[in-house]
Amino acid sequence: MRLQAHRSLLLMVDFQAGLLPVIHGGQQAVEEAAWLAGVAEALSIPVWLTEQYPEKLGATEPALFNALGRHHVWQKHHFSIMEESAFVRALKALALRQIVICGTEAHICVLQSALGLLEAGYNVFWLSEATASRRQAEARLARERACMHGAVSVTADMVAYEWLHRCDTPMFKEVHQRFLKPRSTRSVSFF
Repeated sequence: MRLQAHRSLLLMVDFQAGLLPVIHGGQQAVEEAAWLAGVAEALSIPVWLTEQYPEKLGATEPALFNALGRHHVWQKHHFSIMEESAFVRALKALALRQIVICGTEAHICVLQSALGLLEAGYNVFWLSEATASRRQAEARLARERACMHGAVSVTADMVAYEWLHRCDTPMFKEVHQRFLKPRSTRSVSFF
């Protein structure tokens, strides 16, 4: 059940500018997601984002969007991205089985997307400190429910070090210099 870079995709669900101001821990979630996206970029791990009804909720939060390198944005109408046929076809074609998922709101779009991924046979890793809802209790219950059905709760550090796998490579040294130094401004708090 360890994450492997060559089998992984980072899926960021609905980090939208119009929604984030009312999300409990929303800023921390964005910071954690952006940090892990930087690590993913360095390791050539695909980063995909979703946006739910951007006409009303706005596009992806600019602070996150500006921190991203290569990425793909998927528009969706269903709460679960796994109900969007173009996404499902593209994910299947990519042939990556480990999905690290994060975003807002945990108990709606993130949970339904995670459950859809699990139903389709993917390994789902719930990035706890980068997944939030308006109410903290709902985010906690969403994580518990996803994990009860097979998702695995992880932190950004867990994911990064599993992706890196070893410390004696040029890639580790490069990523460590750019991303893995102690991050005093980050605080892990997921209930």
